Amino acid sequence: MDTLRSKIIPVTTILLIIVAIWYVGAVAMNAPFQRDMDSRNNATPGTMEFIGKTLAQPKPTLPAPHQVAQNFFENTFTRKITSNRSLVYHAWVTLSSTLLGFAFGTVLGIVIAVGIVHVTTLDRSLMPWIIASQTIPILAIAPMVIVVLAAVGITGLIPKALISTYLSFFPVAVGMVKGLRSPELMHLDLMHTYNASRSQTFWKLRVPASVPFLFASMKVAVAASLVGAIVGELPTGAVAGIGAKLLAGAYYSQTIDIWSALVAGSVVAALLVALVGLAGRLVDRAMGGRPA
Repeated sequence: MDTLRSKIIPVTTILLIIVAIWYVGAVAMNAPFQRDMDSRNNATPGTMEFIGKTLAQPKPTLPAPHQVAQNFFENTFTRKITSNRSLVYHAWVTLSSTLLGFAFGTVLGIVIAVGIVHVTTLDRSLMPWIIASQTIPILAIAPMVIVVLAAVGITGLIPKALISTYLSFFPVAVGMVKGLRSPELMHLDLMHTYNASRSQTFWKLRVPASVPFLFASMKVAVAASLVGAIVGELPTGAVAGIGAKLLAGAYYSQTIDIWSALVAGSVVAALLVALVGLAGRLVDRAMGGRPA
């Protein structure tokens, strides 16, 4: 009962408010086109009929929630997963590059963090460049990565994965640096008292202390990796993937398809973050942490 009150009711309330605002916005943004159509057809619909028409346009400026939900359901559950109209198919294409980029980014972030924590020169020289790298818009970097790699014969999954890596390594690196430096001075002095070597201090003190920070940063990284994979599909002219679905919808003014693809991307991101969170809880429990 407490869980219902503290989690489900607030989330549901906010969701209903968003849907209500969405409907109001759909009516307001689709109304000018509908008025123009009615004037051309010499039609004078009533208020409720007019609102109904604004929420049922085939190519609306802003699709209504029920239009997006219907499109999402049809393209997710009623299409074969091998069909190029299936959102499951497009999500899988994007997910493959997302996971590869996330794996690369996680490993790269951990390696950089270990180097920064143990080598003072890297801390002073590398960290500012890492921070500066994230100020460059990914939309500016993605085409360059695609073009350069294509010039050396590398196309397909790898370029998109590298763009995902670019976005995902940063939160992991920052989180791991914070985690590896989280042990208190008293604990470090205790390890020194035990005559522990540098490697023993690292594996028995710093690494266990950094695990919560690692999984917290990985939640951010996996969502960023998905964004990178979608952006990486835009300049390649890809025919499959969520990014390709967005491009196709933009070319043919299929706004309902665009919003449906965005919902699919949000669902994939939520699932990935939930899986990382679950893995974090399992690791914490295996290390002797108390279950939440």
